[in-house]
Amino acid sequence: SASFADANVGTNKPVTIIGYTAPNSNYSITQPTGLTASITAKGLTITGLTGNNKVYDGNTTATASGTASLSGVVSPDVVNLAGTPVFTFASANVGNGISITTTGYSLGGANAGNYSLTQPTLSANITQKGLTITGISILDKVYDGNTTATISGTASYVGLVGGQSFAVTGTPSASFADANVGTNKPVTIIGYTAPNSNYSITQPTGLTASITAK
Repeated sequence: SASFADANVGTNKPVTIIGYTAPNSNYSITQPTGLTASITAKGLTITGLTGNNKVYDGNTTATASGTASLSGVVSPDVVNLAGTPVFTFASANVGNGISITTTGYSLGGANAGNYSLTQPTLSANITQKGLTITGISILDKVYDGNTTATISGTASYVGLVGGQSFAVTGTPSASFADANVGTNKPVTIIGYTAPNSNYSITQPTGLTASITAK
């Protein structure tokens, strides 16, 4: 049998061998000496974490939930999880199952030197951020037999992140619910579009205008 002097990680550690015997009583035996071998660190992984989905905010900052714990510690070694983790999405853009890189975890405890740590790789979704439209109103009109309404003003997005600025896109149109004369008649607007795939758009609501008698 062969044994190291201790169980700790190390390179070219002396090994003691016992148990070889002479073939018969005419011989004596000297056990092998001068043999060495290395003990390398045992890899540990982290379990118990789940990446959190988030709404697009223009950056790669990620978060995780759950309770992190070490997997692979040899009993009765004392090894604990230390450090301050930082979670980072691979991309800031909207998508599903985006990889999250983790840094910052480390090992502590009396036997930490005998282990190495693999940081967890997580994933989560980044969903679209909702935008609304401001800066417009609807012009009153004289009865003309149709429901067409006219948009006035300069439309702009509300809700852009990180100092982003985009000209409003789309081909908006507005219409009254009916063509008849009335005061403060609700107007439905369609056709505004989001500036890119990181955003969704809510069409303007709550706008009214009047149709006066011809």
